[in-house]
Amino acid sequence: MRGADRFGAPLVLGAILGALLAATAPAAAQDMLRNVDLAQPAYSQSEFTRADIEARLAATKPGETLDLSGRSLNGLDLSGLDLTGVNLRAARLVKARLAGAKLDGAILDQAWLLEADLSGATLRGAHVFATQLQRARAEGADFSQSRLAADLTGADLRGASFRGANLSADMKNQSMGLMRAVLRSARLDGAHFDGANLSRADMRYARAPGAVFDKASLKDVDAAGADFTGARFEGTAAEGLSLDSVRIDRGAAATLKGAVDLDRAYLQ
Repeated sequence: MRGADRFGAPLVLGAILGALLAATAPAAAQDMLRNVDLAQPAYSQSEFTRADIEARLAATKPGETLDLSGRSLNGLDLSGLDLTGVNLRAARLVKARLAGAKLDGAILDQAWLLEADLSGATLRGAHVFATQLQRARAEGADFSQSRLAADLTGADLRGASFRGANLSADMKNQSMGLMRAVLRSARLDGAHFDGANLSRADMRYARAPGAVFDKASLKDVDAAGADFTGARFEGTAAEGLSLDSVRIDRGAAATLKGAVDLDRAYLQ
Protein backbone atom coordinates (compact mmCIF):
# COMPACT_ATOMS: atom_id res chain seq x y z
CA MET A 1 0.00 0.00 0.00
CA ARG A 2 1.21 3.53 -0.72
CA GLY A 3 2.93 5.18 2.19
CA ALA A 4 3.80 1.87 3.83
CA ASP A 5 7.41 2.96 4.39
CA ARG A 6 6.37 6.26 5.94
CA PHE A 7 3.92 4.68 8.33
CA GLY A 8 5.57 1.32 8.90
CA ALA A 9 8.88 2.51 10.34
CA PRO A 10 7.31 3.90 13.53
CA LEU A 11 5.87 0.46 14.28
CA VAL A 12 9.37 -0.98 14.51
CA LEU A 13 10.52 1.98 16.57
CA GLY A 14 7.47 1.55 18.79
CA ALA A 15 8.31 -2.09 19.45
CA ILE A 16 11.88 -1.16 20.38
CA LEU A 17 10.60 1.63 22.58
CA GLY A 18 8.25 -0.77 24.35
CA ALA A 19 11.10 -3.15 25.10
CA LEU A 20 13.25 -0.34 26.46
CA LEU A 21 10.44 0.88 28.65
CA ALA A 22 9.86 -2.57 30.06
CA ALA A 23 13.52 -2.88 30.94
CA THR A 24 14.33 0.61 32.17
CA ALA A 25 11.23 2.48 33.27
CA PRO A 26 8.32 0.20 34.25
CA ALA A 27 6.73 2.78 36.54
CA ALA A 28 6.35 5.26 33.69
CA ALA A 29 5.16 2.86 31.00
CA GLN A 30 1.63 4.27 30.93
CA ASP A 31 2.98 7.80 30.40
CA MET A 32 4.20 7.44 26.82
CA LEU A 33 3.88 10.99 25.53
CA ARG A 34 7.34 12.08 26.52
CA ASN A 35 8.85 9.30 24.40
CA VAL A 36 6.95 9.89 21.16
CA ASP A 37 7.21 12.60 18.51
CA LEU A 38 3.57 13.33 17.71
CA ALA A 39 4.59 15.44 14.71
CA GLN A 40 5.75 12.43 12.70
CA PRO A 41 3.34 11.14 10.01
CA ALA A 42 2.40 8.02 11.98
CA TYR A 43 0.74 10.24 14.61
CA SER A 44 -0.41 13.17 12.48
CA GLN A 45 -1.65 11.74 9.17
CA SER A 46 -4.02 9.02 8.00
CA GLU A 47 -3.39 6.14 5.63
CA PHE A 48 -7.06 6.00 4.66
CA THR A 49 -10.05 8.16 3.90
CA ARG A 50 -13.48 7.67 5.44
CA ALA A 51 -14.61 6.15 2.13
CA ASP A 52 -11.79 3.59 2.38
CA ILE A 53 -12.95 2.51 5.83
CA GLU A 54 -16.58 2.34 4.72
CA ALA A 55 -15.56 0.13 1.79
CA ARG A 56 -13.61 -2.20 4.07
CA LEU A 57 -16.56 -2.44 6.46
CA ALA A 58 -18.88 -3.27 3.58
CA ALA A 59 -16.49 -5.97 2.37
CA THR A 60 -16.22 -7.62 5.80
CA LYS A 61 -18.31 -10.79 5.78
CA PRO A 62 -20.51 -11.84 8.73
CA GLY A 63 -18.39 -13.54 11.36
CA GLU A 64 -15.20 -11.87 10.15
CA THR A 65 -13.34 -9.10 11.97
CA LEU A 66 -12.08 -5.98 10.26
CA ASP A 67 -8.41 -5.67 11.20
CA LEU A 68 -7.08 -2.11 11.39
CA SER A 69 -4.42 -2.87 13.97
CA GLY A 70 -1.33 -0.68 13.79
CA ARG A 71 -2.88 1.61 11.18
CA SER A 72 -2.68 5.39 11.11
CA LEU A 73 -6.16 6.94 11.18
CA ASN A 74 -5.22 10.27 12.72
CA GLY A 75 -7.72 13.08 12.28
CA LEU A 76 -10.09 10.85 10.31
CA ASP A 77 -13.84 11.46 10.56
CA LEU A 78 -15.37 8.11 11.49
CA SER A 79 -18.32 9.57 13.34
CA GLY A 80 -21.49 7.49 13.32
CA LEU A 81 -19.88 4.39 11.80
CA ASP A 82 -20.65 0.88 13.04
CA LEU A 83 -17.21 -0.39 14.10
CA THR A 84 -18.51 -3.20 16.27
CA GLY A 85 -15.76 -5.70 17.08
CA VAL A 86 -13.16 -3.98 14.89
CA ASN A 87 -9.52 -4.68 15.79
CA LEU A 88 -7.82 -1.31 16.38
CA ARG A 89 -4.99 -2.63 18.52
CA ALA A 90 -2.05 -0.17 18.46
CA ALA A 91 -3.87 1.92 15.84
CA ARG A 92 -3.23 5.64 15.86
CA LEU A 93 -6.36 7.78 15.99
CA VAL A 94 -4.95 11.04 17.30
CA LYS A 95 -7.66 13.72 17.04
CA ALA A 96 -9.91 11.30 15.16
CA ARG A 97 -13.67 11.98 15.19
CA LEU A 98 -15.66 9.00 16.44
CA ALA A 99 -18.69 10.85 17.79
CA GLY A 100 -21.71 8.56 17.88
CA ALA A 101 -19.68 5.64 16.52
CA LYS A 102 -20.47 2.08 17.62
CA LEU A 103 -17.37 0.39 19.00
CA ASP A 104 -19.03 -2.32 21.06
CA GLY A 105 -16.64 -5.23 21.59
CA ALA A 106 -13.87 -3.43 19.72
CA ILE A 107 -10.20 -4.03 20.54
CA LEU A 108 -8.47 -0.74 21.34
CA ASP A 109 -5.51 -2.06 23.32
CA GLN A 110 -2.42 0.19 23.03
CA ALA A 111 -4.26 2.48 20.63
CA TRP A 112 -3.56 6.21 20.49
CA LEU A 113 -6.68 8.38 20.80
CA LEU A 114 -5.18 11.62 22.09
CA GLU A 115 -7.78 14.41 21.86
CA ALA A 116 -10.10 12.09 19.94
CA ASP A 117 -13.83 12.84 19.89
CA LEU A 118 -15.82 9.88 21.27
CA SER A 119 -18.80 11.89 22.43
CA GLY A 120 -21.94 9.77 22.40
CA ALA A 121 -20.01 6.72 21.19
CA THR A 122 -20.77 3.23 22.52
CA LEU A 123 -17.89 1.01 23.65
CA ARG A 124 -19.87 -1.62 25.53
CA GLY A 125 -17.71 -4.63 26.25
CA ALA A 126 -14.74 -3.08 24.47
CA HIS A 127 -11.16 -3.89 25.46
CA VAL A 128 -9.28 -0.65 26.12
CA PHE A 129 -5.99 -1.65 27.73
CA ALA A 130 -2.81 0.49 27.86
CA THR A 131 -4.62 2.96 25.62
CA GLN A 132 -3.74 6.65 25.36
CA LEU A 133 -6.92 8.74 25.71
CA GLN A 134 -5.50 11.92 27.20
CA ARG A 135 -7.73 14.97 26.70
CA ALA A 136 -10.25 12.90 24.73
CA ARG A 137 -13.86 14.10 24.45
CA ALA A 138 -16.26 11.37 25.49
CA GLU A 139 -19.29 13.14 26.92
CA GLY A 140 -22.18 10.70 27.17
CA ALA A 141 -20.08 7.79 25.88
CA ASP A 142 -21.00 4.29 27.02
CA PHE A 143 -18.09 2.22 28.39
CA SER A 144 -20.32 -0.20 30.29
CA GLN A 145 -18.92 -3.73 30.82
CA SER A 146 -15.65 -2.70 29.16
CA ARG A 147 -12.11 -3.49 30.30
CA LEU A 148 -10.67 -0.02 30.64
CA ALA A 149 -7.09 0.35 31.88
CA ALA A 150 -6.28 3.47 29.93
CA ASP A 151 -4.78 6.91 30.47
CA LEU A 152 -7.72 9.33 30.46
CA THR A 153 -5.87 12.27 31.97
CA GLY A 154 -7.77 15.48 31.32
CA ALA A 155 -10.52 13.69 29.37
CA ASP A 156 -14.07 15.06 29.22
CA LEU A 157 -16.27 12.19 30.41
CA ARG A 158 -19.28 14.13 31.64
CA GLY A 159 -22.37 11.95 31.73
CA ALA A 160 -20.46 8.90 30.51
CA SER A 161 -21.48 5.41 31.63
CA PHE A 162 -19.00 2.97 33.15
CA ARG A 163 -21.63 0.63 34.59
CA GLY A 164 -20.06 -2.74 35.38
CA ALA A 165 -16.78 -1.75 33.74
CA ASN A 166 -13.42 -3.00 34.97
CA LEU A 167 -11.07 -0.04 35.46
CA SER A 168 -8.91 -1.76 38.06
CA ALA A 169 -5.14 -2.24 38.03
CA ASP A 170 -3.73 -5.30 36.31
CA MET A 171 -1.89 -7.04 39.14
CA LYS A 172 -0.85 -10.11 37.13
CA ASN A 173 1.53 -8.66 34.54
CA GLN A 174 3.52 -5.61 35.53
CA SER A 175 6.48 -5.95 33.17
CA MET A 176 5.34 -2.64 31.64
CA GLY A 177 4.49 -1.08 34.98
CA LEU A 178 1.21 -0.85 36.85
CA MET A 179 -1.53 -0.64 34.23
CA ARG A 180 -4.74 0.90 35.56
CA ALA A 181 -7.35 3.50 34.75
CA VAL A 182 -5.87 6.99 35.05
CA LEU A 183 -8.61 9.59 35.46
CA ARG A 184 -6.36 12.34 36.70
CA SER A 185 -7.95 15.79 36.23
CA ALA A 186 -10.75 14.20 34.18
CA ARG A 187 -14.26 15.70 33.98
CA LEU A 188 -16.68 13.12 35.39
CA ASP A 189 -19.69 15.27 36.21
CA GLY A 190 -22.76 13.03 36.45
CA ALA A 191 -20.90 9.95 35.22
CA HIS A 192 -22.23 6.52 36.22
CA PHE A 193 -19.89 3.97 37.78
CA ASP A 194 -22.60 1.67 39.17
CA GLY A 195 -21.01 -1.71 39.93
CA ALA A 196 -17.71 -0.72 38.34
CA ASN A 197 -14.33 -1.89 39.62
CA LEU A 198 -11.95 1.04 40.04
CA SER A 199 -9.53 -0.63 42.45
CA ARG A 200 -6.17 1.19 42.51
CA ALA A 201 -7.30 3.68 39.86
CA ASP A 202 -5.71 7.14 39.78
CA MET A 203 -8.43 9.77 40.29
CA ARG A 204 -6.31 12.62 41.55
CA TYR A 205 -7.91 16.01 40.93
CA ALA A 206 -10.80 14.43 39.03
CA ARG A 207 -13.99 16.50 38.96
CA ALA A 208 -16.91 14.18 39.64
CA PRO A 209 -19.77 16.22 41.12
CA GLY A 210 -23.01 14.26 41.00
CA ALA A 211 -21.30 11.08 39.83
CA VAL A 212 -22.79 7.72 40.88
CA PHE A 213 -20.55 5.07 42.46
CA ASP A 214 -23.27 2.78 43.85
CA LYS A 215 -21.93 -0.74 44.55
CA ALA A 216 -18.63 0.17 42.88
CA SER A 217 -15.19 -0.71 44.21
CA LEU A 218 -12.99 2.25 45.07
CA LYS A 219 -10.49 0.17 47.02
CA ASP A 220 -7.04 1.76 47.23
CA VAL A 221 -8.03 4.54 44.81
CA ASP A 222 -5.93 7.70 45.02
CA ALA A 223 -8.50 10.50 44.78
CA ALA A 224 -6.41 13.29 46.32
CA GLY A 225 -7.78 16.70 45.38
CA ALA A 226 -10.88 15.28 43.65
CA ASP A 227 -14.34 16.86 43.73
CA PHE A 228 -17.03 14.38 44.83
CA THR A 229 -19.67 16.90 45.91
CA GLY A 230 -23.17 15.52 45.33
CA ALA A 231 -21.79 12.10 44.38
CA ARG A 232 -23.54 8.88 45.49
CA PHE A 233 -21.77 6.01 47.23
CA GLU A 234 -24.47 3.52 48.20
CA GLY A 235 -22.89 0.14 48.94
CA THR A 236 -19.49 1.31 47.69
CA ALA A 237 -16.37 -0.62 48.76
CA ALA A 238 -13.90 2.04 49.89
CA GLU A 239 -11.11 0.36 51.84
CA GLY A 240 -7.92 2.36 51.30
CA LEU A 241 -9.63 5.12 49.29
CA SER A 242 -7.61 8.30 49.86
CA LEU A 243 -9.78 11.35 50.60
CA ASP A 244 -6.85 13.72 51.03
CA SER A 245 -8.06 17.24 50.04
CA VAL A 246 -11.21 15.73 48.50
CA ARG A 247 -14.39 17.81 48.41
CA ILE A 248 -17.24 15.55 49.48
CA ASP A 249 -20.61 15.74 51.22
CA ARG A 250 -20.35 14.99 54.92
CA GLY A 251 -23.09 12.35 54.77
CA ALA A 252 -21.49 10.59 51.80
CA ALA A 253 -18.08 10.52 53.49
CA ALA A 254 -19.61 8.79 56.50
CA THR A 255 -20.72 5.85 54.32
CA LEU A 256 -17.23 5.21 52.93
CA LYS A 257 -16.06 2.67 55.48
CA GLY A 258 -12.34 2.06 55.38
CA ALA A 259 -11.49 5.25 53.47
CA VAL A 260 -8.33 7.01 54.67
CA ASP A 261 -7.26 10.65 55.13
CA LEU A 262 -10.83 11.63 56.02
CA ASP A 263 -9.40 14.22 58.43
CA ARG A 264 -7.85 15.98 55.40
CA ALA A 265 -11.06 16.06 53.35
CA TYR A 266 -13.15 19.18 52.76
CA LEU A 267 -16.55 18.15 54.09
CA GLN A 268 -19.49 20.05 52.61
